[in-house]
Amino acid sequence: MTVYFIGAGPGAADLITVRGARTLARCGVCLYAGSLVPRELLAECPPDARLVDTAGLNLDQITEEFVRAHEAGHDVARLHSGDPSVFSAVAEQMRRLDAAGIPYEIVPGVPAFAAAAAALGRELTVPTVGQTVILTRISRQATPMPPGEDLATLGRSGALLVLHLAARYPERIVAELLPHYGPDCPVAVVAMASRPDELVLRGTLADIAGKVKEAGVVRTAVIVVGRTLAAEQFPDSYLYSADRDRDHQGRCAN
Repeated sequence: MTVYFIGAGPGAADLITVRGARTLARCGVCLYAGSLVPRELLAECPPDARLVDTAGLNLDQITEEFVRAHEAGHDVARLHSGDPSVFSAVAEQMRRLDAAGIPYEIVPGVPAFAAAAAALGRELTVPTVGQTVILTRISRQATPMPPGEDLATLGRSGALLVLHLAARYPERIVAELLPHYGPDCPVAVVAMASRPDELVLRGTLADIAGKVKEAGVVRTAVIVVGRTLAAEQFPDSYLYSADRDRDHQGRCAN
């Protein structure tokens, strides 16, 4: 018996990976976050699978479901939105499984920031403009941020910032980033990325807070801040450059 933490993707049911769908199709138990995971994915489960919506469960109750499945010898598909590697609360579940001696595996998924970049039609890393992406959030009604990871500190880097779990506080974000990025810095907000009700807001630090409030965006959104969002005049990358010695590199590879 194994618990499989499966990244269900950012919202669209067909953005789950092939491995994720195949794993889901052979697990006798499926635990899923009903408020985030598309219901269409549950059709991939075996007809007789036990389906458990974890939206109203605490960590102890979720662990009880793992133990129950383990004792019955049933594999568990634990569906998480996006990718389990960031902001998924998987770490504490794996710690409980370690303590109970229950094996588990992680099946990666499409992260929300990748779906947001696709919706924006942008590459987040652009030659000479920005080569660093910081994934973070703010500390409001959630676990406090560690020292040195506040927006004001991270903003000093000038790197592209991708903010999760922060749509309720656009004014705070603007206030902390303005000194480092300037009022003309491009900002985009992508709510419900990849879903039929996807909403994209574009602006700058000077006006994005008003646009977010006017649109009523408060959850399931990614905020992207940085110059690469509007970069147009930049050199081509070396990867496909005509100056690159491909023959020499090919000989070395052989």
